[in-house]
Parts: sequence; C-alpha cells; structure tokens
Amino acid sequence: MEVSFSAPPPPDAASAAAAAAAAPSLVPAVAAAAAATTVSCSPQPPTGSPSADDRILVSVEVLLHATSTARAEDVCAAVERMLEARSLSYVDGPVPIPNDDPFLLANVKRIQICDTGMDLLSLAIVLSFLASLLMHLLVLAFYVDEWTENHKVLLFWQVRPVVHVFQLSEDGPGEEPGEDDTLSSFNEWALPAKEFDGLWESLLYEVGLKQRLLRYAASALLFTEKGVDPCLVSWNRIVLLHGPPGTGKTSLCKALAQKLSIRFKSRYSMCQLIEVNAHSLFSKWFSESGKLVAKLFQKIQEMVEEESNLVFVLIDEVESLAAARQAAISGSEPSDSIRVVNALLTQMDKLKSWPNVIILTTSNITTAIGIKFCLLYLYEFADIAFVDRADIKAYVGPPTLQARYEILRSCLQELLRVGILTHTQGGNSLCLLSYFSLMENQHCPEVADPHGSVHLSGLLHKAAEICEGLSGRTLRKLPFLAHASVANPSCCDASAFLHALIQTAQRELSESRG
Repeated sequence: MEVSFSAPPPPDAASAAAAAAAAPSLVPAVAAAAAATTVSCSPQPPTGSPSADDRILVSVEVLLHATSTARAEDVCAAVERMLEARSLSYVDGPVPIPNDDPFLLANVKRIQICDTGMDLLSLAIVLSFLASLLMHLLVLAFYVDEWTENHKVLLFWQVRPVVHVFQLSEDGPGEEPGEDDTLSSFNEWALPAKEFDGLWESLLYEVGLKQRLLRYAASALLFTEKGVDPCLVSWNRIVLLHGPPGTGKTSLCKALAQKLSIRFKSRYSMCQLIEVNAHSLFSKWFSESGKLVAKLFQKIQEMVEEESNLVFVLIDEVESLAAARQAAISGSEPSDSIRVVNALLTQMDKLKSWPNVIILTTSNITTAIGIKFCLLYLYEFADIAFVDRADIKAYVGPPTLQARYEILRSCLQELLRVGILTHTQGGNSLCLLSYFSLMENQHCPEVADPHGSVHLSGLLHKAAEICEGLSGRTLRKLPFLAHASVANPSCCDASAFLHALIQTAQRELSESRG
C-alpha cells in the first residue's frame, strides 16, 4: 500500500514518557509495517511546527558546471523549489538532481547538504518508523524524537535551507618569487578553488570543531558588516590552530577559507587566499627581509581595498616568528630578523582595521604551556603580538576512534569506487557501515558472515583501534601501503585487503614508536 502523510513534530515530555512504556512490544510491528509499506510524503509542515525564524538554517551548496552561464538567482530559486517538493529530511550528503528538471541538469554539477552533523545511514531507520505512522502515531512520535536526537536527522519542518550557488576556479596557485627566486614568499588562490574541492568533507575531527570555526568566522564577518563598535565589543578575526604535525591544521585553514568563500559568495564577489611562507621572509641578504615583508603586504593591501573582495591570510608555523627573534637576540641569526618579525607583526595588526580580511595561523606547539610561552614571548619582545589577540585558539589533536574509522572507511570507499578493491555480496556491492551503524549492528547475526558488511566493517574497526595515536596524514597513507603488501594487487578482494590493512597498521604503529 502507499501512504501519504505529513509527519508530526516531536511530542512533549509527557507524551514521550507514556509512549516509552508501550514502545518495546510495538517495535517488531513497526519494522514489519515499514517493510511492506511504500511511503510518499507531502512536504507540508504539521500544525504547531516552528515558524520560519525558529527553524534551523541548513546550508545547501550548489556547484555549477564550469561552462554554465546561468544566473545564481535563477539557480537558487530552482533548487529551493526542488527541495520544497521532495525533501522529508535533511542529512549531510548529495541530493540527486531530478531527471525531469532540464534547467538544473544543464547547469548544476552537484547539490550537497552540508554541515548538519547528521548521519546519512540513519535516515532509513527514521523512514521505517515514519511508515507506521497511521497505526502507532504516539509511539512513532516518541521514536522519531529519539532517533532524530541520537542520529541527528533533521525533519523538513525543523529546517530552513539556505542555498549557496558557486563555480570553482580552475586556476592553480599563483606564486610570488622570493629574493633569490628559489622560494616563493607567498602563494595565492582564487576561491573557491578546484584544488580544495572536497577538502572540508575529508577532514574528520572531534565533534563540533569545524562547526565552531565556521560559526566564529561567520559571526566575525557579520559583526564587521553590521558596524559593531570594536571599542565596545572586541573581536580580531584571527584564528590559531595548534597541535602535533600531520593533524591537518593547514588543510583545515584552507578548507575553512574555501567554505567561507562559498557561504559569503553573495556578499563578496571575489575571495582570495594568501598563504605566507614565513621562512622565505628571512633573506640571507642584510636589510632585504624588510623589503620582502613590505612587498607582501603591499599586495595584500591592494586586495583588501576592494570592498567586494574577501581575503584570507594564512601563516603556517607561527611559532617560527618567536624562534627567529630568539635566535637573533642570542646572536645565532642576523639582527635583521628582529626587524622582520616586528614588521610582520605590525603589518598583520594593521589588517585588523579592514573588515574583509581573516587571519588564519597554525602552530605545531602541542601543549597549553607551550602555546602560552610562545604568545608571551612574542608579546614581550614585539611591539604588537597579533597571535596573542587570536579570537580562537583551538587544539587540533590526533583523530579519535570514530574519526580514524571514518577516515579509513572513506579511503576504502574510494578504492571500491575506482575498482582497485573488488567485492560483491549476493550480487550487491559492498557497503561499509558508518561508525554509528556498526555500533548498532555489532551483535546482530550477520556479524558471523565473513563476507558480510557487518563483519568486514568490524575488521575496519579493528584496524582503526590499532591506529590510536597516528595522525590523519598517516592514516590516509595506510591503504596505499596495505595495497602494496598484498600478494596480488591487480585483483584485490576487500576481505584480504582489510587483513592486510590491519597488519600494515600494526607495523606502522610499531615503527612510529621506535
């Protein structure tokens, strides 16, 4: 049968408590009803649903074809109509482009719902509960509330989609040569750049870190745009990410700049990323270093003078500034280094007066004591220490177990996609479970099937457990090393590959510990 419905909003606490008492005996019936039911939803909000102002804003990113000449306003309107007509729930991931919409098919390469923090594979479970709505309305409402809370699925009445339309720049980085033409003083990208496409999604950290950075940057730009008096409310548009090498701090800065260039495309028609090579600013020729700094910031000054241009300035390993100053004072480096650091810090602080610039910095210092020493040292010996004024000082550490699992899973999914790994189960391609889905199914009967998704996902989980302490950079190298170790790399079965991955992880961890 086919059921058409508008699902209700989550119940109050009393209703949920009453439903909970009766719920266990009804779960099998709910599942059976879902299996025999085809659900189509009428996307109309139920009575008592949140008003537009109370709904959660969800970003929908729309990537145009490189050859598209469609107006962003027209594409945005078409996508909004499409979402209104088809969306029951919102989870992170791609949205299929309707085959009956020639305008979107001709102009749009990809539609993606982003940064909800939702688990895509949980959607099927929610839909199964929704299917039995007419039989167990109250019980269903309780379970929808429970699943949407635990699995972070947003239903359509809770959401107001915000559509961002953009095209990728296919130009590579532009380099500004240094004094001896051997090391560029900075690299420049026009954003959003093809080189950084997908970078944000590939970076997996503890829950909330990426969302925290996005919200901070959005608030900083909003405060500036609205003309908030900085004497009354202070903010500096400076971010400092610190942690051990290989955890993706620099990549996260670049991905953040890419994301913001997409989210603020309607406000800033141009976005640019300037990556400063701090080491190249220290010339071997006396007094030349100051000229390099002046040349760099003259370039940045020209960019920020355009009000429609959003500029991101990235400085890697900012602790090297303090190290260079300390070496100069001790006599092991030329005194010219002192002037370079002073000039750089002063110029960076001057950028604060421009509303359309965000400064991104990274440091390999891992401890709070170490980062405090770096900040205090710069503050003591420089007229202005911009790092000490960072609005956010976020620690980026080694990935957690969940992050390690998802990093390795994304690697294997890519190898399956291109055919390097082969595996079929009953004629169906292998689908590795998400971390949460694996936790829910680790005791189910299917775990005994050595060729089943649950068992193979369990092997992947074992590899992730072994990799504790390894950086994200090393984790993404493991699948390559594992493939190189198998007996027949030209025809590699997923099960054999996962066993090789476990052995490779053990060997890599042993070598890293000496």
